[in-house]
Amino acid sequence: MGEFRMPSLGADMTEGTLVEWLVGPGDAVTHGQIIAVIDTVKSAIDIEAFEDGVVERLLVEPGTTVTVGSPLALIGAGSSTAPAEPPVQPAASAPAADGPAAHAEHAHHAPVSPIVRHLAHDLHVDLEAVEGTGRGGGVTRHDVERAADQARSAHEPAAPVPAAPAAPAGRTTSAGVGAHVAASPRARRLAEQLGVDLASLVGTGPRGAVSVEDVQRASTTAVPEPAASGAAAPPRAGRSADVRVAERKEAMQAATAALMARSKREIPHYYLETTIDLKASLDWLAARNQGRSPSERLLPAALLLKATATCLLAVPELNGFYVNEHFEPHEHVDLGVAVSLRAGGLLVANLREADTLTVEELMARLKDIATRARAGRLTGSEMSVPTVTVTNLGDQGADLVHGVIYPPQVALVGFGRIVDRPWAVDGMLAVRPVVVATLAADHRVTDGHRGSRFLAALDAALQKPEEL
Repeated sequence: MGEFRMPSLGADMTEGTLVEWLVGPGDAVTHGQIIAVIDTVKSAIDIEAFEDGVVERLLVEPGTTVTVGSPLALIGAGSSTAPAEPPVQPAASAPAADGPAAHAEHAHHAPVSPIVRHLAHDLHVDLEAVEGTGRGGGVTRHDVERAADQARSAHEPAAPVPAAPAAPAGRTTSAGVGAHVAASPRARRLAEQLGVDLASLVGTGPRGAVSVEDVQRASTTAVPEPAASGAAAPPRAGRSADVRVAERKEAMQAATAALMARSKREIPHYYLETTIDLKASLDWLAARNQGRSPSERLLPAALLLKATATCLLAVPELNGFYVNEHFEPHEHVDLGVAVSLRAGGLLVANLREADTLTVEELMARLKDIATRARAGRLTGSEMSVPTVTVTNLGDQGADLVHGVIYPPQVALVGFGRIVDRPWAVDGMLAVRPVVVATLAADHRVTDGHRGSRFLAALDAALQKPEEL
């Protein structure tokens, strides 16, 4: 039996709050399957299972805050386990029966996971009336959602009836937030936090259920009603959500500040920089982008990430962790990419094994992970500590950035914005697109000579992008 423990989702994380279990006792899980949602100071994160097995026991209730490394559940290797609650045995004198009543009783006595019970409660579904299609006749999420859809259809009026004007998206009604609308538990909680009326949304989830994305879309497109002239503006329905966003932002900034203070206090930084001619790289990108739609085009950021990952393999002393007073190198390069969040603050997402990806794959992964980071939908593996971090200020940034190392890493690579500068080419003056690349490194592991080798390798690689 193995213990599923609270994972470390960043060096600045000391504890997390269990938001939701997506499995229950008796459920089989596979490596990489999302089984829980954990809330940190930065975001709510989907957590994957670390091994194959069967959930034997849940040790922590949703809403509980526990420290990193604390056991959350027991996952065994067996093919079956005891359910969360002992199944109720039918009375000996009860006659056998067929038909809906028998099916309802079967569903009542079959094992039901806590998450399915929670979903049934949210959707106002009576589990005793649901026919289970799961293992041993157990009721599944699909069964509950189907029953909710059937109940909603049965109560729909046969003809249109006059109704009060629908509340605009992003506002609650007097009846509350989507009291009788099919929605996932996370979407329902998010709607309550953001003041979004679920009844005003068209669900895009399974069988028309409102999803988290639907709620987020409604929240960002909601238009506040203007206040009457000379009258005070009514309080916004999402004000409490604004407070929570502000509190999360403050907590995130405090955690980042504490980690960066520790970094500057404990790590003997040294800094190097070089200016790289990007004409060859940008010409190569332009050729690769010919005929592609705007959404499929490669951006310079993907090429810079690929070059960084490739060159770190040539200078492995910069790729790994400094723990227990010694350096631990890593075989692959896990690139940490700093993503700027809309509400403020930074989140470092992990591009796992970036050295094995092509430029196209890196581009796709970068777009996907940035979008989900801003939507609070990263997984635990994507929030694990990368082996090195890259900060890219992009077109709207400064010309140069000197970063602070993210412990326990030993290096941080920075890229400023790409700008046109006078440049000497074969003894002649020309105007070339250039970028300033910087390196912040840990003097306990490397020195300026090794750091300079990395920057020189980075420059050389970007002169021959076709070889990356």
